[in-house]
Amino acid sequence: MTTAADRVLTNAEVHTLTDPDETYEAVAIRDGEVVRLDSAYEIEFLVGVDTDVVDCGGRTVVPGFVDAHTHMQQLGQYQVHADLSEAGSVDEAVETLASDAKDDGDWLLGFGWDESEWDEARYLTREDLDRVSDERPVAAVRVDMHTAALNSVALERLADAMPDADVRTEAGEPTGVVVEDAVEPVWDAIDPDPAETRELLTAARDYAHRHGITCVHDMVRQSHAPRVYRELDLADELALRVRINYWSDHLDAVQEAGLRTNHGSEFVEVGAIKSFTDGSFGGRTAKLSEPYADDPGETGTWVVDPDELRDIVGEADDAGLQCTVHAIGDEAVEETLSVFEATEDPGAARHRVEHVELATDEHVERFAETGIVASCQPNFLQWADEGGLYDQRLGEDRRRRSNRYRDLLDAGAHLAFSSDVMPMDPLLGVCHAVSAPSEHQQLSVTEALRAYTLGGAYAGFDEDRMGTVAVGKRADFAVLGASPWDADAEAIRDIDVAMTLVDGEVVYDAR
Repeated sequence: MTTAADRVLTNAEVHTLTDPDETYEAVAIRDGEVVRLDSAYEIEFLVGVDTDVVDCGGRTVVPGFVDAHTHMQQLGQYQVHADLSEAGSVDEAVETLASDAKDDGDWLLGFGWDESEWDEARYLTREDLDRVSDERPVAAVRVDMHTAALNSVALERLADAMPDADVRTEAGEPTGVVVEDAVEPVWDAIDPDPAETRELLTAARDYAHRHGITCVHDMVRQSHAPRVYRELDLADELALRVRINYWSDHLDAVQEAGLRTNHGSEFVEVGAIKSFTDGSFGGRTAKLSEPYADDPGETGTWVVDPDELRDIVGEADDAGLQCTVHAIGDEAVEETLSVFEATEDPGAARHRVEHVELATDEHVERFAETGIVASCQPNFLQWADEGGLYDQRLGEDRRRRSNRYRDLLDAGAHLAFSSDVMPMDPLLGVCHAVSAPSEHQQLSVTEALRAYTLGGAYAGFDEDRMGTVAVGKRADFAVLGASPWDADAEAIRDIDVAMTLVDGEVVYDAR
């Protein structure tokens, strides 16, 4: 006698993503695992007295999204503090910060501003934030998290901790803009305690569920997040798969604690050691082989120089740890690939380059040949239109050859998609990839969805348990309000997530 399913999703269009054209009407789940895909009629035979039958109303079911590069604590701060991502001008950012900043602590905080599309395309300054408060410290962190604006109180408080080279000045006076290493004292000053970290992470988890995300690769540094994740997991309150990528300054502690890549539970596992090479295009700190179009004397900054990176990667690789390295400019991508290629088997280790915003033809081929994962953020294409940030910083030719998802896939490279919290929204990322302005960037709907599901799963050694809808895999699904295959490319971003399931359990339901 066939054992009944715990839950059945029926009257659906289930896209497995194992084959571009493979769809089913229904899926059966038992013990958190997919046990059958078939027609609605056939799946009915697995319905028992206690089976929960979910009528999807003809909606589209896809594998749960895997955000392969995110910052959950920062995402939580967007929810709890002032979210400046929708601000359309300096004045609007200041007004939002003044009205929405959480007012029960020492600092007034805002996150996510992006000046690149403002009419007055300039950074927030000390004078702007002094309008929010001239008595309490105020910080507004830019969308790239490599740049922050501080008011006069915050500047004075942190002055001794910030390296002069990363504090922007005008006529010898600080403007309030700080970049790279000068942002670190800001993070230290606003560092949440374990209780607040729990508040931030649960807010971020709920946000992820609302967007169909069932697994995240969280970049963690000097945070209580690993402890909080494990406490939530032990209490059966996490309901989100978390892969923790530890910053390289934790490498000694990771080794001393005996942690290894892929160790952990069903919901919390050790990922990679995370490092940097360069900064960002927004701050003109991404490392380029040729100067910036809008600053011919500047080619960017090494955040971690190649020799130091080689030491970090060598030590981590020798310890059997996966490595993941931020590299945005073409010079940074070159150095990162060279460092990885010097390891014994970078493909088997699934070492990852994060962002890969500017890569040469040779770099694309080397990704394919070595098996190194290109971990990219399609929402960065918001800056790829004519006149956008890439045009301003790089000029037309380099803009068109930024974010080369089409070229990477055609070459046979492993491509994983994520958000870097800019913002966290997989369908927005899919929309950008499908409607990308350059032939080097543009993907089909299926290719973009696979990069945001199976691609992320592969980057986390998890392709055998998630990333597609298949018998034997975990029942992690996103149920979409409309089919992205049937929508106009620009309309994909407007598709709502109707339900999210993790391990077969409904963790979000907006039907």
